[in-house]
Amino acid sequence: MSDRSGGLRRIWNRVRPRSIRGRVTAGAVVVLVIVVSGGLAASILLLRDLITNQARDRAAMAARHVVEQVATERYPGHKIPDSEPIRRLQVVQWDTGEVLAASDALRGLPALTTEQPRRGGFRLDTVICTEHLGDRPGDCYLVVGYALADSAYGDVMVLGAAHAPYILASGALEMVLIGSGAGLLTVTALVIWFGVGRALRPVELISDQMEAISATDLHRRLRVPRTHDEIAHLARTANASLDRLEEAVTRQRRFVSDASHELRNPIAGMRAKLEVELSDPRPDPRERERLLTSLLSDTERLENIVSDLLELARLDTDLAASREPFDLAVLVQKEFGSRKEVVDLHVHTRGEVPVCMDRLRMTRVLTNLVANAERHAQERIDIVVDRDDTEGCAVVEVHDDGSGVPEADRERIFERFARLRESRELDPEGSGLGLAISREIVKAYGGTLRAGHSDLLGGALFTLRVPLGTETEKA
Repeated sequence: MSDRSGGLRRIWNRVRPRSIRGRVTAGAVVVLVIVVSGGLAASILLLRDLITNQARDRAAMAARHVVEQVATERYPGHKIPDSEPIRRLQVVQWDTGEVLAASDALRGLPALTTEQPRRGGFRLDTVICTEHLGDRPGDCYLVVGYALADSAYGDVMVLGAAHAPYILASGALEMVLIGSGAGLLTVTALVIWFGVGRALRPVELISDQMEAISATDLHRRLRVPRTHDEIAHLARTANASLDRLEEAVTRQRRFVSDASHELRNPIAGMRAKLEVELSDPRPDPRERERLLTSLLSDTERLENIVSDLLELARLDTDLAASREPFDLAVLVQKEFGSRKEVVDLHVHTRGEVPVCMDRLRMTRVLTNLVANAERHAQERIDIVVDRDDTEGCAVVEVHDDGSGVPEADRERIFERFARLRESRELDPEGSGLGLAISREIVKAYGGTLRAGHSDLLGGALFTLRVPLGTETEKA
């Protein structure tokens, strides 16, 4: 018994609709059963009604023919001539129910029915089942009667009886239609099972592969079918999503690691200074004042790092949703046109340069670039604002006459917390996030920010490109 139950369990585990194909097939078959059942019920009713009406119409036609005959004369010998398919006809006295004339099949038999038409009507439609009229016991007949007044027999009822079709009485119609429906459902279910299975097998494979991918193995990718259809497009789209997810997770991990490293050093230094000061039994007020000043400087550096980290976190949201039109040339002229505190700075503009983005964030990008140039420049900085109508973008170039950026480091300086030796010497309190934030902002608005060599001043060159806008607003 246990072997049998185990075998049944294995069969059920194989056929139960666990997969997409099983669920889709089961759902399709259920819907098909409902539709086919409704169609079969309607078909049976319509066919039964059609076949019944045809048989009743034949009886009615034969009865009307007798009505036309007895309206003026009687049948010789009270014998009604019959012909196929209606062989049962009677003329019955209205009041007494006496049979006045009959066809050969009804000779000597009582009236087919004693029912009368409804009040105000002249036609009678009924069904009788009797053992005296048919060839088989219990045969049923469709009886049609017409009331006729002042006929050759007086007030009479002319009755005609048609044998109920065998296909209806035997239930053969229902069996044929139900058997056909069951066969149709079986064939359709098999077609759906294999057809849907063939179509959805790649989807099941993609689903299984996606379930197997976790946060620890985001490098895995889905196999793309060679069908060049929607399934292949789905696999490519899923792989593209995995690429973005892996990049985001990698950036997040690197960001957490770099942030932890950058925050650990100043915090460790502050803690060491405090522990030393607290261990001194006789602290010097002047030394304590210098300590507090140093701690304030470290706190300011921590504050700057945290502010930059928060800015980077905000950049991961929908930054480009904030937009406003303005003239980039006017903005640069307003912010840096009269700036001469550190080095000699010159702004060159060539007419209107419309852009559409966040004004404050663009100001921060420009401020970061100019501040970086001021740290490294010897005597001069040039800012050139122009538009490139060929590529449809606004261009800002920041030139300085410093030592420049080595070609091997021109991409690395845009990494988070990346600082070259010269930068650490010139700005020990910096966080190394300024250029990274600037590139993220520009990238969010569909632009680019690159470092290079300045042919104009011989030092570093930072080139910013953002798409041109269509409307401007004077800054």
